[in-house]
This record gives sequence, C-alpha cells and structure tokens, in this order.
Amino acid sequence: MTKREFLSVVGTAAATTMAPRAAWAQAGRILGGPRGLDEPGVTASRSAELAKFVSAVRVGARKSHGGLHVFWLHGATATAPIAIATPEEARERGELTITERERASVPSLVVENLGKRHVLLLAGEILLGGKQNRVVTEDILLPPLSGPVDLQVYCVEQGRWNPEGSRAGFSARGTFAAPQLRSKVIERQSQGEVWAEVDKYAQHFAAPSPTQSYQAIYDKAEVKAHQAEAEAAFDQRTAPGALGAAVFTSSSFAALDLFQDAGLFAREWPKLLRAHALDTYQQPLKDTDEHGLRAQVEALVRRAGSVEGTLRRNAGIGRLFEFRVDRKRGSALIAEGQVVHTAVL
Repeated sequence: MTKREFLSVVGTAAATTMAPRAAWAQAGRILGGPRGLDEPGVTASRSAELAKFVSAVRVGARKSHGGLHVFWLHGATATAPIAIATPEEARERGELTITERERASVPSLVVENLGKRHVLLLAGEILLGGKQNRVVTEDILLPPLSGPVDLQVYCVEQGRWNPEGSRAGFSARGTFAAPQLRSKVIERQSQGEVWAEVDKYAQHFAAPSPTQSYQAIYDKAEVKAHQAEAEAAFDQRTAPGALGAAVFTSSSFAALDLFQDAGLFAREWPKLLRAHALDTYQQPLKDTDEHGLRAQVEALVRRAGSVEGTLRRNAGIGRLFEFRVDRKRGSALIAEGQVVHTAVL
C-alpha cells in the first residue's frame, strides 16, 4: 500500500475511523509543537522535585563496548518509591489492555490498567498490533484500576491500516524507539517527520517491510545478534544501585535516563539499551575522551536542576515537567512528590 492509499483508507473508512479533516485536525492538536502556556494546567516554573533529585546524582563508572559508551548514574532512591510495573510485566499478568478507540484514530488509543500496581509507559515505547503499530509520545503513569485512559501516539507503520485491527489489542514486546526517532517523538514533530525517521533507520539496516514497519528492524537476525551482544556487555547488574545511565554513541551524546529507584531502572534498562545499540550497528570505532564525556554528563545533570520549564498534567497521574537544557529536550514525570522518570535527549 502506498502512502497516498494509506491516507485514503484513513480518511474514507467511516466505519472504523474519523472523517479525514476531523481525524487529521485531531492529529495536529495532539502531535503538534510544544503546548502553549495559555492552555489549562500549564505553568512556567522550575521544578523543586527535579532540582532535589538531580542534586544527589553522581556520575559513576564508564563502560564501553564498540562505539557505545555508558556512564552509570547513582543517587538517592526515593524513601518509599511507588510500586510500578513496566508494560511488559503488566501485559504478562493480563493487567494492561491497549486498544483502538471505538472510532479508530491514528494519533489516539485507549489504555487501561486492570492491576493493583501503577504502570509506567515511557515516551518511545513501541506498541504492536491494532490497525497499525504505534509509538507512545510521552511518559504516562497509570494508577491502579485506572479505567479507560486516552493514550497519545504516533504511527510507526505507515503502510498498514487493518480493517480488522480494532478487534485486536496491542502488545508491548520490549521494542523501543532508537534515540533519533525517540527525539522526534519527544519534540512532537509532525507525523511525516516520524515516518521519515523510521524510513531512515529501515534503509540503514536494510530492513524493508511491505508495511514500512519499524518493527522490521528489530526482527532482522543480524540486528538481534548485535543487540544481544550489547546486552551482554552492558549488564546493569555490574552497576548495582544505579538509578540510570547517560549514553554516548562514539563522542555524540545520545540520551540520559534516570528513574526513581534502582529496581525500576534495572527492569527498564534492557529495552533502552537495545534501542541505543541500533545507533552503533556496523559503525566504525572512534577514539573518545572519557574526561570530556564525563564533564558533559556532570554539566548536563547540574543544569537540569536549575532550568525553567512547563509543568502540566497529562493522561496519567502526576505532572509532566518539560524543559530544555543545552539545546536538548528534557522531561520529568513527577508523582506523589517523586521524580518517577526523567529523560534528556
């Protein structure tokens, strides 16, 4: 199916989706640029919770393998961290459902936590199934027994719009957006730019797909082997107590992720690492300056605690603090006085 045919299906299948003008108007509202300060619940400020959290962060040992360099981040664990499940854990127990809306719409799904623990969906989670595969646009913390919640997404499979997809839910199999794709998502770029980034990765990996699916990259045998090698090299258990990691591809900063407690980071790290490993696939090795990279991380952490940003509610509980530091985009999900997760890309 061509891109034009796909958009035609989205616009004309009235039984399963909105009228084209309404559907893509909604897409513009959900997936457009950063929200303005005139929107309800959005305020400009510094985050006292983030400032306190990062003030205790210490940049630990560096671990390198191939062109990937990881600095483990240590800090103060929350006194009483919120009990949180990953989407994979919740799905395995039958406690998380993700489905198309009754009138299917590209940028919006319905998620429900049926369990008694919170569930954290990270910006960059790839959801497989439904009418087409999607990627989560921002961190969402679902409370126990949440009821149906709107979930904002982008499409990462532009050549499929399955008429029967509304009957099937979505699975979370640990596929995650590679850093440059994740950056597009967090920046709320247009759907076209997200598709272009998916195409770029697919071409690099020689992973063509009849539906132009990002998942085809993860399904390639050589990529799986490369990711497995990275997982063996960067086993988080070699850095006990770490709350997160700052990652470089050669000498280029890729991302920083920090979590409220070491246990949550340990369970989230493998899928984050697999996504990072994509950017070193068949790439030449380059010399790096460990002192210079470490200084970058230390400066980034220090500045993140003092920047102003916007604080707003989203579909889950808590608030999302969004900011910029050193021309990078950052976000921190804050709930019950804790920084559940913060990321800088």
